[in-house]
This record gives sequence, C-alpha cells and structure tokens, in this order.
Amino acid sequence: MCLRLAERHYSPGPRPQAEPEQYTAGVRPLFRPVSLSAGRQLIWPVMESAHYFSAQPAGPFTRKPLTVELAGGTRQLQTSSGIFSPDGIDKGTAVLLADAPPPAPQGNLLDIGCGWGPIALTMALRAPHSHVYAVDVNERCVSLTNENAALLGLGNVTASTPGAVDPKLRFDTIWSNPPIRIGKDELHALLLHWLPLLAPGGSAWLVVQKNLGSDSLQRWLAGELDSSFTVTRESTSKSFRILRVRKASH
Repeated sequence: MCLRLAERHYSPGPRPQAEPEQYTAGVRPLFRPVSLSAGRQLIWPVMESAHYFSAQPAGPFTRKPLTVELAGGTRQLQTSSGIFSPDGIDKGTAVLLADAPPPAPQGNLLDIGCGWGPIALTMALRAPHSHVYAVDVNERCVSLTNENAALLGLGNVTASTPGAVDPKLRFDTIWSNPPIRIGKDELHALLLHWLPLLAPGGSAWLVVQKNLGSDSLQRWLAGELDSSFTVTRESTSKSFRILRVRKASH
C-alpha cells in the first residue's frame, strides 16, 4: 500500500543505532489538513517528492499488469509506479493476510492505506456481503484499487481519499499495515482518528514490524484509547507482530 509501511521499499538513508522500541521514521513529512466534516480535520502526510506518500506522485501514471495470489486464487490486476510495493504484496501485508481471522461477514470493513488494493480486495473476496472502504492519500492508489475491484467483479469496494469517507460510518473490521514511517505524531493522529470508529464488538488487526516498535505501539494504544477498547498482541510471524484492538460490545 501506498501509505503503508512496517517494512517499506523506502529507506530514509543510513540510520544510527536506535532503541528497538522506537517507531519514529527518521524522516519528517510535510503535511496538510484533510477536511473530514465541519469543524473536524485529520492531519495526513503529503511528501513533496515522487514518494508514495504523495497525493499526486511525480512521473506518468502508467498501468502495468500484476499477477498475485489473493484469497486463495490467482488474480490478474493492475499496478503502477509511484505507489507502495508496486510489484507485489509486501512482507507485512502477507503476514496480515495469512494470520488475521476472517473479516466480519457483513457490515462495513476498512483498509487504512490501500495501495493497489491487496488488503481491501482480500476482505471483499472473503466477505462478499460486506462493504469495504479503502483509504489512501495517494490518488493513484485510490484509482488502482477501484479499478482492480472492477477487474475482479467486486461491487462491494469503495476506495477514496480519507476526507471522502462519511464520518458517521462505523466499521466492524479494520485491517491495516499502518504507516509507521510517517512519524510518531502523525501515526498517532491517524490511529486515534480511525480506531475509535470501530463498531461495538468490532476489531482492528494491525501488522507492525517488531524492530519498528510494535510493542511500544501496543502499550501506547492501550494507554490512549478509552476503557471500551482492549489492545492485545495476537501473534508473531517473520519479524512482524499482529496487534488486535477490540471495541467492547456494550
């Protein structure tokens, strides 16, 4: 995904020795406010480069074929430059897709940072009676996810920029490989916007690389979210942890 990251195909350059629990990026993005509704804003990063965090990456938007395995089948999709992991499914996302339990069979599902769509498409294939919302600041990613959903005949996927999502929506399942490298403050703002939108009884499943501070992020979420939420470490695989954030049913 374009806005994604635990382990990214982007390197901020040589890094000094850092504590393993530090999940800041080593790069400070510029950002702009994205309007959500009257009186509300979400700060979301916009890099001034051809980086996949950009709303409009530099370079031509040239589509090329992509063959991947999703939800137990081989899928013929489209990809492009200027997005995250354009040549396939990154390692963190692969762990999430393999280890997360099935999404809610109906209701609203959410993919935060959709890229070309591996998470959103998998949720839509596995939960055909649900509606999947996929968000990304990169407009190229939004286009690709919608186009790839159409290629698969999926009418239950809506990809958009974050500001286009109805703030009254509540989500029964959230899956995300969250954008660790946008910087700690921006990451916190992002998670504190989307996670409270879980429906009662709903769960968010987040994949985070261990050496980018998955355990620190777990503790921070547990301390910041109100008492109706529980935060647990559900599994560890290939240097990644899957964290679960659950909203109480009542």
